[in-house]
Amino acid sequence: MSNEINVDSKTVEGFGDEWERFDQSSLAEKEQKEIFESYFSIFPWHVLPENAEGFDLGCGSGRWAKMVAPKVGRLHCIDPSAALDIARKNLAEYENCEFHHATVDAIPIEDSTMDFGYSLGVLHHVPDTQAGIKDCVKKLKPGAPFLIYLYYAFDDRPLWFRAVWRLSDILRRIVSRFPHGPRYWSSQVLALLVYLPLARFSRLMGKIGFNVDNFPLSAYRNLSFYTMRTDALDRFGTRLEQRFTREQIKSMMEGAYLERVEVSTSEPFWCAVGYRRPIDED
Repeated sequence: MSNEINVDSKTVEGFGDEWERFDQSSLAEKEQKEIFESYFSIFPWHVLPENAEGFDLGCGSGRWAKMVAPKVGRLHCIDPSAALDIARKNLAEYENCEFHHATVDAIPIEDSTMDFGYSLGVLHHVPDTQAGIKDCVKKLKPGAPFLIYLYYAFDDRPLWFRAVWRLSDILRRIVSRFPHGPRYWSSQVLALLVYLPLARFSRLMGKIGFNVDNFPLSAYRNLSFYTMRTDALDRFGTRLEQRFTREQIKSMMEGAYLERVEVSTSEPFWCAVGYRRPIDED
């Protein structure tokens, strides 16, 4: 990468707007826990030391940090957008959280000091994802785990599914360039007219015995409309989006000094975890 900052300013601005509109205060605790557990299903909590210190890169509203903070000694919440103020409010009860307004290439934490780290749904929104992973891993102690979630390239889906996605991506490229107001309302119409009916149709078909794994938006079949509204804005309101295959993610992680990389075989795709290699092997 060049000397340019590894951030897309329009994308950051959009996420600030998103988390101000959807601060997750209306999300049911049960649903929040279920979503959290799906992302962290492969995270090795058992390897963390007592009072572990780690970081949440791209913390947004603090929705993951809210679940992690009670389990660890100190958590650094890092985000370049205005959402950091939302996170401060949502995490006010946790005295072990520190907040940093920073981009991934300027994380204000000393290298090789963290017991763990995670970045969920963030690094596919920066210009250089590989460099972003490396910048995160630098902060870890040798042997410390790093959990990441990156948008997948539908490498486990049929051709027709990928064709449907390509059509939706054309719409994303249009909607994401609208001003904040029209972009928000467009996403909410999509949530109502596309996400909700397809998700509920998947739920119905699943209940009568059909395999709905390849149904569009079937991942939302048991989720609330609030989550659909949030994710519709996230999906169609974001200007910079990259997608990776399972093998590409594994290769990027190994290229960022991570070893024993494990990629989840269940939704959400793709979640992966790896462990910081000994420094003398870098």
